[in-house]
This record gives sequence, C-alpha cells and structure tokens, in this order.
Amino acid sequence: MNSISPNLNLMIKASEKASKILIRDFGEVEKLQVSLKGPNNFVTNADKKAEEIIINELGKSKKNFSILTEESGFIENNDKENFWIVDPIDGTTNFLNGIPHFCISIALLFDNEIIAGVIYDPIKDEIFYSEKNGGSYLNNKSIRVSKKNKITECIYGVNFRKDVPEDFLIRNTGSAALDLAYVSSGRFDGCFQKNVNLWDIAAGTVLIKEAGGIVDNFDLKKFNKISIKASNERISSDLNKKICIF
Repeated sequence: MNSISPNLNLMIKASEKASKILIRDFGEVEKLQVSLKGPNNFVTNADKKAEEIIINELGKSKKNFSILTEESGFIENNDKENFWIVDPIDGTTNFLNGIPHFCISIALLFDNEIIAGVIYDPIKDEIFYSEKNGGSYLNNKSIRVSKKNKITECIYGVNFRKDVPEDFLIRNTGSAALDLAYVSSGRFDGCFQKNVNLWDIAAGTVLIKEAGGIVDNFDLKKFNKISIKASNERISSDLNKKICIF
C-alpha cells in the first residue's frame, strides 16, 4: 500500500473489519426474502452491527474526534469541531433485496474540510481511498477521473430524472457513495444527487477532487437534504449550464 496517514489507515482497517459482518449477513438476505417476517429487521441489525464495529475501531485513534453516523447521529467526544463521518451501509435497499451493490463509507472532516475518505464495496472487494494532497486509489492503484469532454457522450450516476436532459445517459444505482467513487475512477463521468445526507457523499468528494475532478461546493454544516454535482473537469462548465439542482 502507498504511504498513507495514520488516520486513513485506521479508516481502511475499520471498513475492512465491518465488511466481514456485511458479507456474512448479505449471504443470509436471500433466505429471508421468502420468509413471512422479511429481511427489514435483519438489515437494520446488520447496519447497527457494522456501525458499532466502525465506531469501536475509530475510537482507537488518539485524536478523540467526534463521530457523525447514520444510525446514531452525532456522538460528541473531546474534539467537537472535527469528526468522522460514517455510513455503515450506503445502498441499504440494494442490500435488502439481495442486490450486490452497496458499500461502507467513512470520511474525516477536519478544520471544516473533508480531508480523507474511504468507500469500500465488500462484495466486489473494491476499496477506494483518498486523502488531501495524496491522490486517489482503488485497491492500491492510482485512479483519475475520465477525460471525456462531450456531455451527451458521458454517463452519469443520478438519483432523480426530472431536470436531467433527455439525451443524457444516466444510471440510478441506489448508492450515492459508489456513484461518486465511480466518478473518481472514471467509470462514470459525472454525478448528480438530490436530498442526500452528508454521510452518503462525504468520502466521495475528496476522492473526486484528488482524482482531478470537480465537486460543486455545498454546506458542510448541513447534514441532510444536500444536493451535489460532480464531474471531470472537462465537462464541468457545460454541466453547470445544463443542470441546476441547488
């Protein structure tokens, strides 16, 4: 693995440890689809178990940052200004229905800026990670955003259809975090998301920036109902003329 900070190393280890629970539980989901009770409670428990593991691992840091999580909200520690941002399962509906497209997302907000991020897809065993001024990586290999420059020839990860031009090629994958990770690695050329939460997108923003992409500014003090637009640099200006979601 390339040289990384202790903070990022801890984030990677936390995601890897939690992934073992999710892989095991995902294997049980198919059996639950045919039961009367259904898989909903099971998935909620998987979410909570993974979150607990991540919180415990991040708690090993000497920095004593606070933690913002999907399930538990804001957990105050000694450092209230800087905090980890955790989504134990981004793509819960996919997980619930036995669709192997979901991930763990962990980010670090420091001095009012997201400076590190990890997005781990446990089923595909793909770990995207990045930190400020350190580049972006997928499974230890450096990644960059795409080089396409015609917006109608690009593919976009979105979670809405209205206000997107008819000739745009879009995909609604059910995971905002993986959409952003895919932009950082050039699989997608851009991404538009409405009404998402900070824990859905925090890690992906630093991945895209460090991979040479553009992420439109949004309020980091706002945890919910966020709109975000990201893309490679070549199409960013043209997209701003076509897509207005703020």
